[in-house]
Amino acid sequence: MSRRKEYKYDLAIRSPWVIQSGKDFFDSSRGQWREAYFQNNNPIVLELGCGRGEYSLGLAKLFPEKNFIGIDIKGDRLAAGARQAEAEGLTNVVFLRIHIQHLPEYFAENEVDEIWITFPDPRPKDRDEKKRLTFPFFLNKYQTVLKSQGIVHLKTDSDSLFEYSLEQLVKAPWQLLIQTWDLYQSEWNQDHYGIKTRFEEMFFQKGFSIKYLRAVNNK
Repeated sequence: MSRRKEYKYDLAIRSPWVIQSGKDFFDSSRGQWREAYFQNNNPIVLELGCGRGEYSLGLAKLFPEKNFIGIDIKGDRLAAGARQAEAEGLTNVVFLRIHIQHLPEYFAENEVDEIWITFPDPRPKDRDEKKRLTFPFFLNKYQTVLKSQGIVHLKTDSDSLFEYSLEQLVKAPWQLLIQTWDLYQSEWNQDHYGIKTRFEEMFFQKGFSIKYLRAVNNK
């Protein structure tokens, strides 16, 4: 491990904006995010595979009346997001270091109001289908922690992942509300609040259109 990465991992360990194994709240978070952690009754919004947490941070600044949790397994990336949250004094955002398949171990049923999936690895090879974040295994996890009528958003530059996700999300209990193959040229352009992840900016500059969908959990 490089010294830079090691330094960032140490930051994640020390930062109160990163919750991970070994910290007090990590093993007791399920069902306790509002009451014990944020100490309010505001809606909870997750960003899955958040990386440096661009969306969590951006949304937290726009919506102080909501609680945001960025989730990733990369501690060095979470440390970068945590450092920005600390610098800006944001109290309605935090980062959780877990694998996404373990969501129901850290969130109770119906505890989450909204989920953003922002530029996940498209996993284009057939053998990697089960690793796509819109594979039915993962969608079932989201269905469990999301309240009824809770929302899932997906942004991606990948045509294949977007098409695959549309196919999966037309199945019960999901209901597609919005889909566009070119978000920036669509009537829903304002719905992503102008927030761009590092990968979004990179692929957009290369000429890729940004795809977006919104689905509701009709469980």
